[in-house]
Amino acid sequence: MADLFSWEYADGIVAGVDEVGRGPLAGDVVTAAVILDPDKPIVGLADSKDLSPHRREALYEEILDKCLCVSVARATVAEIDDINILQATMLAMVRAVDGLSLSPDNVLVDGNRLPRWRHRAMAVVKGDSLVPAISAASIIAKVVRDREMVELDERFPGYGFAAHKGYGTRAHLEALTRWGPCPAHRLSFRPVREALQARQPLSAANTRW
Repeated sequence: MADLFSWEYADGIVAGVDEVGRGPLAGDVVTAAVILDPDKPIVGLADSKDLSPHRREALYEEILDKCLCVSVARATVAEIDDINILQATMLAMVRAVDGLSLSPDNVLVDGNRLPRWRHRAMAVVKGDSLVPAISAASIIAKVVRDREMVELDERFPGYGFAAHKGYGTRAHLEALTRWGPCPAHRLSFRPVREALQARQPLSAANTRW
């Protein structure tokens, strides 16, 4: 069970953990766990949402080059639909930390919730802006997921995944209305569920994928 402490005093081997993809209507939720090397500082670490795509890509490569270890994990669309997005996110975080080649003494997680695990851990609100290891994890997870959404765009053209990364933009909702959901969509999310229900009488439309 995790006990509380101030993240500023986390010592030993510290892992930062963050997720990307809780809000989108499609695609996996991706998590990363990163243990930075204190002897190899990385300048410019920040919340991945505050960085340009070009800067994220550059930092992604630098993090992989300089960190002690990194682990990327996920919960699939099927798991999200089965156990809900919150529990799926917690599961993906556990998988990411378990995948580290080093065992952390402390784990710092972005947000206000922690998975149930054996690690000494703390949830840090706005941690992706405050804690370098969490910032690094947010960048790794964001780059990995964005690349995967570009791949999904190639597999399931017409939805604009490469542009909106699965979020419920107007263009995405219009595509859902037109085409119905594809296998990458989260059927437990209301806009997707409603789009599917609206198209069920149109049997021909349901054979596109």
